[in-house]
Order: sequence, then C-alpha cells, then structure tokens
Amino acid sequence: MTKLFDLCIVIPCYNEEKRFDRERMCNFLKLQQNVLLCFVNDGSSDRTFEILNSLKSTYPKNIEAISIKNNVGKAEAVRTGILHCNKHFKHEKIAYLDADLATTLEECYEISQLVKDEIVFAFGSRIEKIDNNIDRKIHRFYIGRIIAAFISKQLKLNVYDSQCGCKIINSKLSEELFSEKFISKWLFDVEIFHRMIKIYGRHKIPKICKEIPLKSWIDYDESKVKMTYFFKLWLDLYKIKKAYS
Repeated sequence: MTKLFDLCIVIPCYNEEKRFDRERMCNFLKLQQNVLLCFVNDGSSDRTFEILNSLKSTYPKNIEAISIKNNVGKAEAVRTGILHCNKHFKHEKIAYLDADLATTLEECYEISQLVKDEIVFAFGSRIEKIDNNIDRKIHRFYIGRIIAAFISKQLKLNVYDSQCGCKIINSKLSEELFSEKFISKWLFDVEIFHRMIKIYGRHKIPKICKEIPLKSWIDYDESKVKMTYFFKLWLDLYKIKKAYS
C-alpha cells in the first residue's frame, strides 16, 4: 500500500556540494517521518547528486533524489520535482524550498499546516518585525522591494513578498499550476499567481491564500541569480504580463 505523506517538499539543487547541510536535513526527518524530501539535481557539475544519493540511502522512505542532465534553471527544476512527486507519491500538500534552507524545513512544515479547508496556497514572507529574525544583505533587500512593488502592481494584488522561496500548495491545485512550462527561469512565482488568478479569479485570491511572515530567514550565501539579471527581469515581467493578460 502506497504511503500517504502529509507533505512533499521539492528542493532544487545546483552545485550545492559545499553548502549542503546534511545534519539539518537528518534532524528534521527524525522528527517528521510523514514528510518526503524530493531533491532535484539541476545539472550540477560537482558532487551534489552523489551527496543526495548518500542521504537517500540513510532515509530511503523519506527522500527522493532525481537528476536532470543539463542545467535548466530553478523554474523547470521545481516543476520537474513537483510533477515527479504527483506521479509517484500520494500526498496532501506539496511545497518547494531553496537548498540553502534560508527558510528552515521546520518553518516550511509549520506553514504547511495552514493549507487546509478553503486555504489552498500558503507562502512565507520576509517581513521584518521586532519579534523575528530576517537577515538579508542590504542591497538584496532594496532591490527586492523595488521588484516586489512592480510585481504587486502587475498582479493587482497586495503581495508583499512574491519571491520568497517557500511556497506550499494543495496537491490537487499543484497539478494545474505546474502542468505547463514557465516563461521565466526565476520569476515563475509571479506566473504561479497569474495562474491562480486565472483559475479562481482575482477577487477570491485573498480568501484561499495565506502570506505568513517568517520567524526566521537567513541569507547564508551568494544567490545563484546573477546581479545582471536585474536588467533582464523587466523583460521577463513584460513577457509574463503579456502572456497572462
């Protein structure tokens, strides 16, 4: 009989050999045995996939490791992982998270508990408050706020942080959201919101979504997104707007 997981977490990995935190993964799985971690090796040129397979041998029932031969970017890596999980495993909810665990596995799981009843989508938000720990490099913060303001205007929704790498989705909805490839390798989160608007209507989004301020978000390392992408992303946003208008 196929096991029903409470949550699947898809984690795209590209050259993560030096920053992969095996101990944190293992500590999480010791406590949450009803969670599946699905790692997607996105054409890494280092020992990433070897490390993932080693981890899988330790937790064969709770870890899946798949590999894409050539680097395809975060959007398609996440999509590949979600399609794989939807096909091969039974689960109530599915999430995706960055490999550096800037958002912890524990907090991702905690937020996932909100996806129930009419709530089909929840995501973390890097809102700085007096009682949380959001550690971001200052230049990323300001660039991120500029981008977020344009995205919110384009979506016509009051989304503070559409680009936070912690999203949890009702399993049935994930089949619709990830059925087709995305236009952008990095701004696919924006496309997810556009697809949800198309499915439910903009007026219903606040009723079925939860944006949750994170308790902690640590900027551990340099982003895999090059700073030069700041200039290209405006073209991506235009293409997305045109495609979903």
